[in-house]
Amino acid sequence: MKSINLSAAGIVAPNVVLGVMRIADMSDDEVRDLVRSARDAGIDFFDHADVYGGELHGCERRFAEALQLSASDRAEITIQTKAGIVPSGPYFDFSAEHIIESVNGSLAALQTDYIDILLLHRPDALVEPDEVARAFDQLETEGKVRAFGVSNHTPRQIDLLKKSVRQSIIANQLQLSITHSPIIAQGVSGNMAAEAQSVVLDGGGILDYCRLNDITVQAWSPFQGGFFTGAFLDSPVYPELNAVLDRLAATYDVPPIAIATAWITRHPAQMQVVLGTTNPERVRGAALGSDIPLTRAEWYELFRAAGHIVP
Repeated sequence: MKSINLSAAGIVAPNVVLGVMRIADMSDDEVRDLVRSARDAGIDFFDHADVYGGELHGCERRFAEALQLSASDRAEITIQTKAGIVPSGPYFDFSAEHIIESVNGSLAALQTDYIDILLLHRPDALVEPDEVARAFDQLETEGKVRAFGVSNHTPRQIDLLKKSVRQSIIANQLQLSITHSPIIAQGVSGNMAAEAQSVVLDGGGILDYCRLNDITVQAWSPFQGGFFTGAFLDSPVYPELNAVLDRLAATYDVPPIAIATAWITRHPAQMQVVLGTTNPERVRGAALGSDIPLTRAEWYELFRAAGHIVP
């Protein structure tokens, strides 16, 4: 498993991580088997959010109840969680009070004294950067959060936060897969006005912005065809892509899901792939893509097979 450094936080992390948004209804044994499979594959980084699960902090609570981590067990893993979405209204809330309340709820649910990384989950249009700064300062001073980041934020939204926030923004979790890759495709097709992929939707160059500012991009839904439209792996909607995935899988002697993972980890931005599966076999398969050295030709062949324009 290849490791990366999360900038100023001093956190060394695997470039494939396990998202646990679907564990709320799993048994203790199923959760333990999933986590054990991840750990055996070299994944010691777990991605949570306060809204994951059927109730607030549901998946965080299920994770802690199933694992019953000792202090030494807790020290061996990285726990990341998110705050800011309020499904019952006001829908998005980056007020200091809400961020602090959410973190306290996450700490209780996870049965831990600290969160390694806290992400602001989906931008709040009514954000007040000074409020975020106040929350971050308090949480850091109290030792409750060790590092901070964002999710689904544009360059200008991050700059707005940095106007007041003194902590480094170390991560930005963004949707990315071979077939859903506007953050990459925009850079390739920026001057091709007739191509839909040339349209800038993120405020301009979020991937390059993150690289310039030492912000780790965490790719969520890495196997989704689009915005929750179903996986592209083995899908009849993507016959050309799956043919290339199958051929390269045979070349590298790994399952196709490993090649789909490698397409992201091969990028020089040093991104992390956030797995959303609860299937231990798929976790093990995806983890094999961590350090597959796809050539430039192979990487672009996959990009082209997904429908992106390549000369």
